[in-house]
Order: sequence, then C-alpha cells, then structure tokens
Amino acid sequence: MSVGALTGLTVSSPYIEKLGARRTAFITVFGASICYAIIPWLPNAWAVAPVFFIAGIFAGALEINVNLETDRHEAVLGYRIMSRAHGMWSLGFFVTAFISAGIRQLGIAPEWHVLGSVIVAGIAGWIVFSKIENAPHRADTHGGDMPGIAFPTIGLLPLCLIGAAPLLVEGGGIDWSAIYMRDVFDVAPFIGGMSITIFSLFMALARIFMDPVVDRYSPRVVAGTLLAIAALGLVIVGFAPNPYVALFGFMLMGLGCSSVYPLAVSAAAQRTDRPASVNVASLGQMTFVVFFAGPPLLGFVAQAFGIRMSYFIIVPLLVAALLVIKALSDKPARLISEPEPVTPHG
Repeated sequence: MSVGALTGLTVSSPYIEKLGARRTAFITVFGASICYAIIPWLPNAWAVAPVFFIAGIFAGALEINVNLETDRHEAVLGYRIMSRAHGMWSLGFFVTAFISAGIRQLGIAPEWHVLGSVIVAGIAGWIVFSKIENAPHRADTHGGDMPGIAFPTIGLLPLCLIGAAPLLVEGGGIDWSAIYMRDVFDVAPFIGGMSITIFSLFMALARIFMDPVVDRYSPRVVAGTLLAIAALGLVIVGFAPNPYVALFGFMLMGLGCSSVYPLAVSAAAQRTDRPASVNVASLGQMTFVVFFAGPPLLGFVAQAFGIRMSYFIIVPLLVAALLVIKALSDKPARLISEPEPVTPHG
C-alpha cells in the first residue's frame, strides 16, 4: 500500500485537475473502500498485494485532492482551515479506532466488519460529496503546463523537511508508545494504551483549534513553537522516570506535531513556481516516505540501542526543521485573494 500511495502522489495530479474535487472524492474514497472490503475475502498474500497497491493509489490521490481543495477554500474564505481539516482526519482516526475495538471485542469477523464499514462510508460519502463544489484556483496560481509526474524541487525541500519532522514524531507516538510503556515501565495494558490515546487526542484537539492561532501569529511562529514543544516531549519521554511523566511527554509530542504538517502543505500549495497540485503531491511524496519508513527504522534503533534512544534520535530532525523554518511565512495576514470564477460541480 505504501508503494501505491507514493505512486498515486507521483502521477495523479493532472487527473485531479481534470476531474475536479467532487469526482475525485467519489473515485478515491469509494475506490479505496471497495479495495479494503475485498481484501478479507482473498485467499493469500499474492492476491492481497495488488489490491493494497490499488488502494494506495487511491489514498495518494485523495491526499492531494483534499489538501489542494482545502487550500483553495482558504483563499476564498480569507482565513485558515487547513489545520482543522487535518484535525477532522485525526478525530476520525480516534473515533474509528474506538469503534473498531468494540467490534473486535464482539468477535465480528473482519469480512463483515469491513463490508459494513464500506456501506456506512458509501452512504455518508454520497450525502456529503454530492454537495461539493470546486473552489476557484488562487489568482496567483501557476498558469503553465501541468507536468505528468510530480517530483520535489530544490526550493520545495525545506518545506519537505518541515513536513517530515512531525510525521516521524507521529510514528514514534502512535506506533511505538504502547511498546515503550510496556518495555520500560511494565505497566498494565490500559495504562500503556493511554499513551496512544493521549497522543492522538491532543494532536486532534490542537489541529481543530490551531487555525485562529496561526492567523494571529503567523505560520512561522506557530510551527517553530510546535516543533520546540515536540522536541521537549521527546526528551521528556526519553528521560521519563515513571509512566506518568512519560504520558505527559506523549501529550507534548501530540500537541507539538499537530499542525506543522498542515502548515507545510498550505505553504507548498501557495508556491507559484508550479501548479499547486504538483507541489502538494511532491511534498506528500517526501513526507510519506518518512511516515511509512520512519517507524520501522525507529524499531531498528530500539533493538540496537534501547527504546528510549528511538525517541532521542528524532530530536535532530526537529532541530533541522527549525533551521529552515524561514520557508514558512512570517506574516499573520489574512489569506484572502481574488479567486477565479467558481466552476460547476466537478
């Protein structure tokens, strides 16, 4: 699926521009959902792998579509909504994980669990997506040809670094926190699971309420502050003498990595050197490599040097992101611009 997502991020930009936000939302969400519904019924890994690959392509295209359309709506509205849009994803992750735990407790077979999820997603998606209208392009958007393949440019690399750093923190918070609590403090499973819960909850809440803060203080100030908070959380987790101090560290990690990636996405979409969808896709490529490859690499570090070290080793990446923080705007001004005429349903 990771390879499929990177493929989708690489090649889908021109198709998204052609199809529009509404059609792309229908195709990517329903396409990925159908793939997930098929997987439990397949006989072996050889049959599962290509379906996961296709689902990944849909997921990569969905990432571009949602971020691009959110940025364009920001321009129309005149204030930021990117962070809260990502907050809805985090909140959805939190809620669905909670529901899935209940379904697992009830002993419902994965085949029927996923099939039911597809039906719910289909009904909800049809109701919501039918009302989507394409937001107009920003007035200062790139007017040249649309390249068929998206790759990062030198000018985009600082934003890639800023976006990748919090995703590695997220990997340490979601994928390894429960194992850390078990191995370091030998806590009960409930206390260990609280590390993921606290991390995810504070990340979601911060994203939902962060946009007005960015409007007031600027992306550069907010992102720099959040990266510093995340670094502090990592250090606290690394040195934590007891599980409660560690939980406080995970809280800071969730808060710190909350809105940095959305700010990097907005900055990439507002660059004028290439079409916005290409820059968003290129940023997604680089950051998702870290998102997918980071947790296994942290596992190798934990195996070789201890799991505390796997948190310390993330700090230099955050420091590097702080060194290129000038890639983000230092202006807290409103985002309103003269848009192009609104297009019909796309």
